[in-house]
Amino acid sequence: MRATMIHGPGDIRLETVPDPQLTDDTDAIVRVVAACVCGSDLWPYRDATTGANGPQQIGHEFVGVVEQVGSSVEGVAVGDFVIAPFLYSDNTCTLCAKGVQSSCVNGGGYTGCQCELVRVPFADGTLVTVPGPVDEALVPHLLTLSDVFPTGHHAAVSARVGEGSTVVVVGDGAVGLSGVLAAKRLGASTVIAMSRHAARQEIARSFGADHVVEERGRDGARAVKEILGGIGADSVLECVGTKEAMKQAFQSLRPGGTVGYVGIPHGVELNMPVMFATNSGLAGGVAPVRSYLSELLPDVLDGSVRPGRVFDAHLALDDVAEAYRAMDERRATKVLLRP
Repeated sequence: MRATMIHGPGDIRLETVPDPQLTDDTDAIVRVVAACVCGSDLWPYRDATTGANGPQQIGHEFVGVVEQVGSSVEGVAVGDFVIAPFLYSDNTCTLCAKGVQSSCVNGGGYTGCQCELVRVPFADGTLVTVPGPVDEALVPHLLTLSDVFPTGHHAAVSARVGEGSTVVVVGDGAVGLSGVLAAKRLGASTVIAMSRHAARQEIARSFGADHVVEERGRDGARAVKEILGGIGADSVLECVGTKEAMKQAFQSLRPGGTVGYVGIPHGVELNMPVMFATNSGLAGGVAPVRSYLSELLPDVLDGSVRPGRVFDAHLALDDVAEAYRAMDERRATKVLLRP
């Protein structure tokens, strides 16, 4: 099969590798219908240490059609259209039962998903079947359910967004934009997107953002507080993962509010004395996508939400190197790939 390989910083290639095989009787082999590039894929793409252990497959978001199943698989069948959360899980262990499938004791990540075929361990616990037939126009929206939309939702849930909440979203990548949509879906009365990018501002507004703030740092926090009566937001979604983004999040938060963070932390520092003095909360981490799908999938199927708008570029898998360049250079918010 063809698979995306990362050889080193900025070096993405589409190569031929052996087809994956059923290894355990709980496995499934899924033919990829659509995959995509995640903002988190850009960290290894830019990292000078990438490739130290040789070329590796990359990618973790996909939807597809089941081609083979192991002898113990009962919940999915050959021909099913499935959503694959970006981490596999058995969905039966104690942590899965508590809704933290991202920490499943038997779970883990795939070999790589920007390719043609993926082996999915614990298929019954991982894969979610979509009732067919699946309309082609629905595929981008379903693809967001493998990671980006549930991750934005996780930020909103972690930040305790609810009816009437005032919300600030730090980060205008696909996860931040998904956070805008998630916050509105959960009943937020006011959502402020922090963005300087016109195309992303447009998506944010289409997802329900009531205001856009372009300023950063203290100026950005001041602009937020002017909109929110001088006290900051009830909830702030930190969807970047940098030191500056986390600082911006807390500067924009009211006393007693909560920051929900889903950006992979890089050099993040916390001012615990200030958090203590202001009763500021922090929660979040890796999104347990599998636990959210039963809630989010029906809204995608009935058209209540259309999270697939985050894909502002659609390319063939043959053009995967250009997909990475476009996202790295911020010419695209998120790229959908078709094998």
